[in-house]
Amino acid sequence: MSLEKESEDPRLTAISACFTVHQDFPKKGVSFRNILPVLRDPKLFKLLNDVSVERIHAKFPGKIDLVAGLEARGFLFGPSLADRLGCGFVPIRKPGKLPGKLVSVDYEKEYGKDVLEVEEDAIKPGSRVLLVDDVLATGGSLAAAAELVRKCGGTLVGSFVVVEMAFLNGRKKAPDALEALFIYT
Repeated sequence: MSLEKESEDPRLTAISACFTVHQDFPKKGVSFRNILPVLRDPKLFKLLNDVSVERIHAKFPGKIDLVAGLEARGFLFGPSLADRLGCGFVPIRKPGKLPGKLVSVDYEKEYGKDVLEVEEDAIKPGSRVLLVDDVLATGGSLAAAAELVRKCGGTLVGSFVVVEMAFLNGRKKAPDALEALFIYT
């Protein structure tokens, strides 16, 4: 597994230097790339947010009304991006975590099947929504989240992930407009 385009921006090199790799996690044969150490270093986390916002503005021009973060690690990156973009944040969760009336979607993921939900009134019709997650693997969760946005009447601006595992071909399922800071091939 190698990283594409890191050398084009020394800021990305600095950020990725803190990532760790764990073999056979969460199951045998999987090489898990842990990006969470970036959260431990306030300078690196600020740098990650700076670069992310630059890339979001370049890829997705126009107003963004909401950032919708996918459970669970989209919750770590989404709120800070929403703050910097001057918009609201909406959590997209697994079943049984949200109160009230919900919109839900079943989907297939890398390790099995799952469901994603959002509060029915969280995404107003016509709202321009950017999906945020930590990693794009097979694309199932981003595709399901995009379906949730549409079911609520929102307009999907696109999707932003910190890392794309390109060798898993997640772009085939993920929404068309996608930006990834790091792409592993």
